[in-house]
Amino acid sequence: MKRLLLLIIALLPVLLSQCGVSRQVGEAKALGDCRYAIKSADSVQLSGYDVRQFRKLEDINPARYPRLAAGLLTRNVPLNARINLEITNPTNKNAAINQLEYRILLAGQELFQGFLNERIQVAPGGGRTTVPIRINANAYKLITDEKTRAAFTQFVGNLAGADDAQPSRVTIKIKPTLDLGNKAIDYPGYITIEQEVTSKILFGQ
Repeated sequence: MKRLLLLIIALLPVLLSQCGVSRQVGEAKALGDCRYAIKSADSVQLSGYDVRQFRKLEDINPARYPRLAAGLLTRNVPLNARINLEITNPTNKNAAINQLEYRILLAGQELFQGFLNERIQVAPGGGRTTVPIRINANAYKLITDEKTRAAFTQFVGNLAGADDAQPSRVTIKIKPTLDLGNKAIDYPGYITIEQEVTSKILFGQ
């Protein structure tokens, strides 16, 4: 009996570790079955200017904004924003992850890649949570490339709340990371969210 008890005590960390791994895998799979929607954006700046100054697309004029002009000369046009991603869990399982990698694409061009190191948890049965996704990117290529210039101009217009901006198609790819002891294991593949965003969606107009 004593030997059996000692064996159970010795195996307990292994059993708990396996249970923890199984739970993480289950929660990550449930996260993959969740619904995602871009709900709003805030703290948006282009070359340090509040993007709401560019409500009319023709307002993006380097002559009026010296920091933007300087950024174009130095090929460094900082775009900073926070996009709020709403996650809804329609399953009967808890959805959660401790870390995730994310990529944001505009017109097929990667805008930013980031890493979120905080627990995200969405209760089962229709539970919801909002996750802030931050963008800190150099928009120079998007502005100057003929393939992306129009899409970026529309995107800035929507971020600025312009009424005449066409919808912008934004893609967000997220990859949860499982914490297995001292080793981090990436979720296989990306969870992809594609959505057309407008000023009405981003600002609730």
